[in-house]
Amino acid sequence: MVANATTATTAPAARSWWPQPVDSGWQCLSTPAHAYASPAELPEHGWLAAQVPGTVAGARRAAGLLDVNNPPPLAFDDHWYRVTLNGHGPRRLRFHGLATLAEVWLDGVKRFDCESMFVAHDLDIELNGETTLALCFRSLTPALAAKRSRARWRPRLVTPPTLRNLRTTLLGHMPGWCPPIQPVGPWRPIEILGDAPHAFDSIDLTSRIEREDGAVSLTLRFAYPHDLRACRARFFCGDASASLQWDDPYTLRGEVRVPQAQRWWPHTHGEPTLYPLTLQLDDDGTLNSHPLGSIGFRQIEVERGADGEGFALRVNGVPVFCRGACWTSADLVTLTGSEAQLRDTFELARAAGMNMLRVGGTMLYESDLFYALADEYGVLIWQDFALANFDYPSDTAFSALIEREASQFLARTRRFAALAVLCGGSEVDQQAAMFGLPEARRTQPLFTELLPALVARERADVPYVSNSPSGGAWPFSTNAGITHYYGVGAYQRPLEDARRAQVRFAAECLAFANVPDDATLHDALGTLHVHDPRWKAAVPRDPGAGWDFDDVRDHYLQTLYGVEPARLRYDDPPRYLELSRAVVADVIGDVFAEWRRAGSSCGGGLVWQMQDLRAGAGWGLIDACGRPKSALHGFANALRPLQVGFTDEGLNGLDIQLINERPQTFGGELELLCLRDGSVKVVSARRPVELAPHSMQRVSAAALLGQFFDFTHAYRFGPRTHDVTIATLRDAASGAVVAEAFHLPERHVRERHDLGMTISVEHNAETGHWQLTLETKRFARFVHIVDPRYRAARDWFHLAPERRCVVTLLPYARPANPLARSNDDETSPRPSGEVRALNALSAIYYG
Repeated sequence: MVANATTATTAPAARSWWPQPVDSGWQCLSTPAHAYASPAELPEHGWLAAQVPGTVAGARRAAGLLDVNNPPPLAFDDHWYRVTLNGHGPRRLRFHGLATLAEVWLDGVKRFDCESMFVAHDLDIELNGETTLALCFRSLTPALAAKRSRARWRPRLVTPPTLRNLRTTLLGHMPGWCPPIQPVGPWRPIEILGDAPHAFDSIDLTSRIEREDGAVSLTLRFAYPHDLRACRARFFCGDASASLQWDDPYTLRGEVRVPQAQRWWPHTHGEPTLYPLTLQLDDDGTLNSHPLGSIGFRQIEVERGADGEGFALRVNGVPVFCRGACWTSADLVTLTGSEAQLRDTFELARAAGMNMLRVGGTMLYESDLFYALADEYGVLIWQDFALANFDYPSDTAFSALIEREASQFLARTRRFAALAVLCGGSEVDQQAAMFGLPEARRTQPLFTELLPALVARERADVPYVSNSPSGGAWPFSTNAGITHYYGVGAYQRPLEDARRAQVRFAAECLAFANVPDDATLHDALGTLHVHDPRWKAAVPRDPGAGWDFDDVRDHYLQTLYGVEPARLRYDDPPRYLELSRAVVADVIGDVFAEWRRAGSSCGGGLVWQMQDLRAGAGWGLIDACGRPKSALHGFANALRPLQVGFTDEGLNGLDIQLINERPQTFGGELELLCLRDGSVKVVSARRPVELAPHSMQRVSAAALLGQFFDFTHAYRFGPRTHDVTIATLRDAASGAVVAEAFHLPERHVRERHDLGMTISVEHNAETGHWQLTLETKRFARFVHIVDPRYRAARDWFHLAPERRCVVTLLPYARPANPLARSNDDETSPRPSGEVRALNALSAIYYG
């Protein structure tokens, strides 16, 4: 902790140093486009209470006036906001983000225009009692109709295509991808800086590693000049500290060195160690102590491989297999979401073994809180600049706007250790290449000159890539650089394509219409029927395509599980939903086991997408209610930091993949077991194993067994002798199972059996949670727990026979952190539900 740091100020005095939010008393009014030229002309009726930061859609939702599935085209009307400011003397107003074409008025006088939702603005004012601040968000129609340079290509993704000329997120403008809730309003905070002399203007923090030490640099600027003789400052990082020096009456600067600094790691490979930061100001004998958050020390490098064609990250010198998903938004209406929503999602990501999230170019720059939580949870962030698909204007004014936007983003996120990759944009080069343009005609200096120069200047510690995808003969080639891999998934290739494609790094991959649990389908969507118009409206589709992502999932249902999807939907809809949930978990597990194996050329994969933007069978691993889907559980089963997995090597049988990403040596025992009829032992073997830190081993199942056995039923010398192979990794000291993998030589789902499952319900006094204890006499395939009040922390998993399994139950209405102490007690509602499995004759009830 911080040494010799004391707080000697009252709360009001401490607050005066910091910008204060202007977040109450706001009203908003929507009008036809350009109906009113100034605030003086506005009517007094029709105003709504408004949240700031917030959006017009958010204000309407709060008033019960928004149909999120059929919203009006908000970006094509005008919207006014107003609030009264009180005080005397000089102040500085700071607007962190106004979406999108905005005017700022003070007491009826227009003070400036905003042309980008991604640029922050400052306005110095003089208060003399009451002052009216008004904002006008103008219709996009005139700007979209204005003539600019002609585009070399027009992507189908975005409507209208002239959005290329404006600096706004594509969210709300992508038919088939998300609801058309268009971003309008003061979506980022508006703040007012205090009066002189107390007012922090900006705090710039950077960290670096020098040999074994960490160094933190601080540049603190005040909004108003200070008496250099009257104020002394000291800066603390953990137990280390140093004095700050005045550059001029506005600027304090200094550096703290932390001896033998602990490194920040992605949580899969170590601890995301952060050091607390504190600023201590002695102002004319008054001691003020100001916490400045925290900071981490890490090094990130790109490994290109022996042929120079690869892409993988090394963190602190250690190779890291990056896995996770592409971020959308915690709340499409507000564009930010609450801290509780963000924390719940980071909890789910970490519990699923994710160590990277990608904020793509079709989205937006997230809040400081988002990046701070990534630091805290040990999750790497791949950040695209907010550019996607378009042939952007190359004129001086547009380039200057991008430069300002990017510089501000890099400056405000400079302190965050989790920021791991900066990318020019999404699918820009790919779009041009797919339209047939040669490389010379598709190059944009924006990505090859302007942005890399800014990154080198502002965040040289973060690797930059020009586009996602990029590299190879074509930008979208899978066997070089960065790809968007949809071979398995959208393009309906066989599972073997995951190896054949020789993926180096998939910044997007797979993509399925992932079916939520019945609770979400019933509560949020209002239907369980897949041909209901409400269901189909929520299924994502690419504009112009003759298929949607239900069809993609159905393809794998048919090819892997041997069912006819259309007939099953007709005959047995609940069974269709159950198999649909299982098959995506199956496919995700297989693809990532392949990419993560010893000898793989793949450095990572990010599933498309993390969260749904509307209720239904969307791309998200998490549904619109914040509940994990089967796909997320399949991800978790395959991507533990300490993992055992299978890869099918055809005539060479099965390979067992042992992975230890942790910084400690693991000693344990590996057991191999083949069962017939889910319970009869056919063959088995075991041996001790030791896994060095950050290492992997490949073990041939044939070599482990020491005799011929047709694990994959590839030779087909007679009927198949087993139906499941199980690899179990146990801890040597405790005997506890730390990881388990299953291989089915035949995945068809024709047979169902009495599994002999027993279930007990108990309350765990130590954790405060209810839990289920499951045990079965026969192998259970994709166990799924259904409870109206609780969700299972672990779900959609295979269960070996005679294996006791304890599953924590989490209340639906509470944050999804299985490690946190719960407020539940034995008087809270007792769980009552059912346990299902794909191969069970019927559900087993408990309660």
